[in-house]
Amino acid sequence: MQNQWDQRYAAQEYVYGTEPNNFLKEKLTLLKPGRILFPAEGEGRNAVYAASLGWQTDAFDLSVEGQKKALLLADTKGVTINYTIESLDNWHPVADQYDCITLIFVHLPDGLRQQVHHAVIRALKPGGILILEAFTLKQLSLTSGGPKTADMLYTSEMLQNDFKMLLSVETCETQVTLDEGPLHQGLAEVVRLSGFKAPL
Repeated sequence: MQNQWDQRYAAQEYVYGTEPNNFLKEKLTLLKPGRILFPAEGEGRNAVYAASLGWQTDAFDLSVEGQKKALLLADTKGVTINYTIESLDNWHPVADQYDCITLIFVHLPDGLRQQVHHAVIRALKPGGILILEAFTLKQLSLTSGGPKTADMLYTSEMLQNDFKMLLSVETCETQVTLDEGPLHQGLAEVVRLSGFKAPL
């Protein structure tokens, strides 16, 4: 798996672009900066954007090539991010660390998906927010990106069940037009979710 992503990110160009995801951008502009985490962050576009808004930004990915490009992008933009090499399979976060955690096109098989999503809830501070965007099953017929197997795609119902411990959960399945580097281009079918961990 690491080799697959290292090969993808080894190109000089940023295969998912250098600009932030639109849904994330929309949500972050409404929040007071705090400590934020980007699991499976790849080439760093979203983490770098958060850092530019004043967030204390942590990120991780299993790809060394992704980390290199993320740190280069941060340097180019004049911001600092803390980016480590870590696999979601072995991610066991300390509880109550983050004001915000984002999962932007983080697609996982069934058992690992539930494990990671429960870890996200654990890692959020009370009152912290999750921001998620992912491809739905309808994406299978499109060529704008994403996994090509149904078991790696999501539905609103699946995510609502995973994050039923959160409060004020909002989900929306919608069509968007992606313009995120060469690998995310064109009409796409996505699900968007946000929700808060219960305050103390």
